[in-house]
Amino acid sequence: MDWASLIGLVLVVFGILFGQLVEGGRLASLVQPAAFIIVVVGTVGAVLLQSRLPVFMRGIRMLRWIVTMPEDTIKKNVQDALIWSVVARREGFLSLERYMESSKDPFIGKGLRLVIDGIDPLRLREILDVDITFYEMEQRQAIKIWEAAGGYSPTIGILGAVLGLIHVMENLTDPSKLGSGIAVAFVATIYGVGLANLFFLPISNKFKEIVGREVVRREMLADIFFSIAQGDSPRIIEERISNHKI
Repeated sequence: MDWASLIGLVLVVFGILFGQLVEGGRLASLVQPAAFIIVVVGTVGAVLLQSRLPVFMRGIRMLRWIVTMPEDTIKKNVQDALIWSVVARREGFLSLERYMESSKDPFIGKGLRLVIDGIDPLRLREILDVDITFYEMEQRQAIKIWEAAGGYSPTIGILGAVLGLIHVMENLTDPSKLGSGIAVAFVATIYGVGLANLFFLPISNKFKEIVGREVVRREMLADIFFSIAQGDSPRIIEERISNHKI
């Protein structure tokens, strides 16, 4: 459970609603379905227009990281790596097969398989580097949908404000309709700017940090598999691990 994200969301909502009450406003005035539809649906449409659907869906699936952060397995991987190196030196590469079969991490499974197959260490490192690069590219493309939403949302909020003002101008002779138009105008701006700066951009930065840490983990593992394939001692592998900021 990522308590920082949950606390942050609660503070954002509480701060806005409590501030509205302190100023003597009504919470109901912030609820404008028309403004919500303009900003949210318009932002989603703009993001879909610039992104491929698989990339968009990958970005949406990242939302689970707000509540449940991916498990941090770096320390466990370091401990396992030292075991792999000792076993490989004593019993040979084929002895690593049991660790490959029991691993639930596809990247670890791939690295161990390459070691077991006796792939040249440089070739092994090249294969794993390509895998890491592809993973990072895919994840950062998905994160960009949230950055894009943070860019489009305020502009669409302004469009909502203009539409609200147009509604006001069309009904200048009917005072009963002026209030709703003005409300949509101002609340649309609040929705656009608020969603961008309090949700879309913060979560995109959080996702970048998560992906960056995963890339570091994979690079560390690639170094470890390279060392094991070269027949390096566990001490040398420990030195390689210490070169990574984990």
